[in-house]
Amino acid sequence: MFTVAVCMAFLACLQAQELQGHVSIILLGATGDLAKKYLWQGLFQLYLDEVGKGYSFSFHGAALTSTKQGQELIAKVLESLSCPEDMEPGRCAELKGQFQRLSQYRHLKTNEDYMALSKDIEAQLQHEGLREAGRIFYFSVPPFAYADIARSINSSCRPGPGAWLRVVLEKPFGHDYVSAQQLATELGSFFQEEEMYRVDHYLGKQAVAQILPFRDQNRKALDGLWNRHHVERVEIIMKETVDAEGRTSFYEEYGVIRDVLQNHLTEVLTLVAMELPYNISSSKAVLQHKLQAFQALRGLQKGSAVLGQYQAYSRQVRREQQKPDSFYSLTPTFAGILVHVDNLRWEGVPFILMSGKALDERVGYIRILFRNQAYCAQNEKRWVVDQSQCLPRQIIFYIGHGELGSPAVLVSRNLFRPSLPSKSWKEVEGRPGLHLFGRPISDYYVYSPVREQDAYSVLISHIFHGRKDSFITTENLLASWVFWTPLLDSLAHEVPRLYPGGAENGFLLDFEFSGAQLRFCQQQLEQLVPGPGSAPMPSNFQVLTAKYRESPLISAWPEELISKLADDIEATAVRAVRRFGEFHLALSGGSSPVPLLEQLATGHFGFPWAQTHLWLVDERCVPLWDPESNFQGLQAHLLRYIRVPYYNIHPMPVHLHQRLCAEEDQGAQMYASEISALVTNSSFDLVLLGMGTDGHTASLFPQSPAGLDGTQPVVLTRSPYKPHQRMSLSLPLINRARKVAVLVMGRVKREITMLVSRAGHEPKKWPISGVLPSSGQLVWYMDYEAFLG
Repeated sequence: MFTVAVCMAFLACLQAQELQGHVSIILLGATGDLAKKYLWQGLFQLYLDEVGKGYSFSFHGAALTSTKQGQELIAKVLESLSCPEDMEPGRCAELKGQFQRLSQYRHLKTNEDYMALSKDIEAQLQHEGLREAGRIFYFSVPPFAYADIARSINSSCRPGPGAWLRVVLEKPFGHDYVSAQQLATELGSFFQEEEMYRVDHYLGKQAVAQILPFRDQNRKALDGLWNRHHVERVEIIMKETVDAEGRTSFYEEYGVIRDVLQNHLTEVLTLVAMELPYNISSSKAVLQHKLQAFQALRGLQKGSAVLGQYQAYSRQVRREQQKPDSFYSLTPTFAGILVHVDNLRWEGVPFILMSGKALDERVGYIRILFRNQAYCAQNEKRWVVDQSQCLPRQIIFYIGHGELGSPAVLVSRNLFRPSLPSKSWKEVEGRPGLHLFGRPISDYYVYSPVREQDAYSVLISHIFHGRKDSFITTENLLASWVFWTPLLDSLAHEVPRLYPGGAENGFLLDFEFSGAQLRFCQQQLEQLVPGPGSAPMPSNFQVLTAKYRESPLISAWPEELISKLADDIEATAVRAVRRFGEFHLALSGGSSPVPLLEQLATGHFGFPWAQTHLWLVDERCVPLWDPESNFQGLQAHLLRYIRVPYYNIHPMPVHLHQRLCAEEDQGAQMYASEISALVTNSSFDLVLLGMGTDGHTASLFPQSPAGLDGTQPVVLTRSPYKPHQRMSLSLPLINRARKVAVLVMGRVKREITMLVSRAGHEPKKWPISGVLPSSGQLVWYMDYEAFLG
């Protein structure tokens, strides 16, 4: 008897070890489109994968639909579930029957409903003698419903002690940084960070999910290649043939950038660009490295984007949202974005993100194109595919659809033979006659999944196993919005290029990049129908020369004006170097000079940068690495592209002894001494100024005496705008320059332009009126909007 008792106890112990607990999965919005199309199938796949491995399950479909109607809808969905192709039909029917019996529908709305659900789960556990492992709540509902549901779960439906809680959230996660932060704060008041799983289904796509494992398994081959010295560019693309018909209410609020680029394509970008952790199975390490990649992204400018909209879109919006016939939407349905990563690995490498609706094909891929640095002496006909370095070299993570029709990883044969996990990926022969990116498929090693899996099935499995690296943390979410929100704000009123849709788009959406700028390759012809008293059009003017405040004035449309000013600066620089052996250029900060700096950086290859000294006219009292810093703007838009000796770059010393613009640190005196030591007679060859809407120039402001007169060459001033503390060249020092150029752009400057044109010498009221070089030349550069309105 004793032996039998011991054996029974031992078997009971083994069973207890095997049974790891009960998991309740509650699908909120269980009768919605996403749930019916993907989520129930994903939950069934989870059950197929985990059955018999120690866990027991119950599945609760919840919605606001009435109980009877909900039960009927869920029954239909459950009946339509399918098993993997390699599963024996009898086994499939058995497991499908089990899953159907474990699934039930319930109406969930009030706090009491959630309390009743929790009691039912606890009663089931007690009745069946089960230990609770955890609960998963999948929010397949609109974000406006998150807060109320979260409150009910937190107060009435949390699992007991020792069991985990996981809440799964679907995008959109906000509309911009502020709304994303508000939503994150609200959810954070109910759930801990480790309990939240924000889904980006692209991270479950098999080709995307393979990026980090591929980089890890091929470290030896990629270590020397995965960097700016060898990568020419990276393309991250998602094209769709469908349009937004039936979804225009959503699309009007979000548009293509918020719908696809801010989330899906940016997440992919971080997987390509991030530093590879030593251990990629560590979720914490992966998420930390992704955050560092976010933080290295260079801020986007308006010129970083091209926008399009298919022609039928506005008509669809008018019809679906009962808008008047005069309504035309500015929402982009196509966008190309140029992104740069500011770190040693990727500096200078363009990352091209593109997505759109009503395009010529449905396809998604990530393409890493390597530089071709070889010359082959043999005739092209004799090049050997897996040996010739003159053939294109690329790695492609093919997400799906398109010519291949399914997920794949492709590596050029002349690059290296890759290693992929043999249990989940297999090498395949490409279809004869198929070409991809201009090369026959036989040029590549091609690998496809052993078994294709839906992205949601992959992610639901990761949620169950607590793999956080496939999801978006609050910190990473907010970092993404910090990156995208300024661009979205700057594009809010941009008119997208219209395109017909499908194959008829032709070359209309092709774009090219130069430096940090994107532009369409094909200039779109505008239909101009001048009416009585119509405003002057660009074709009416070229470059207009006149007088303003008794000094030369050059006026043109913005592009021509910037080009003219850049040419004039280069000509001045060449003359100065020829005469004195060096050129001293002092530049103002702010947004107006940005296109000028980019023009100088990318379009003036004869500029004598090696003999040029760069000075700042003014600086905000922030650290030099701060985005608000004028020096940071100079670095982002000019210095990174040109070769100026580091000892010829002279930032203002605003940050000394771990303090900002403290009088006792004598930063202004230090800068004045540096100017005196290096600039002959403290006379700059050229000073570039702007003019504010209040008449200020440099950081010299109305009603502020500092720097308007006196003997101090460099002064500390106070601005009415944040950050308030500034350092600036004084008017007396500016007026010692051989040439001063004042750049004034934009319709917002029209009023101050008129006021200053009538003002006398009143620097305390209008500091710009005090600019008059004592022995040099003053030239005004104004675009037509500032000059003519």
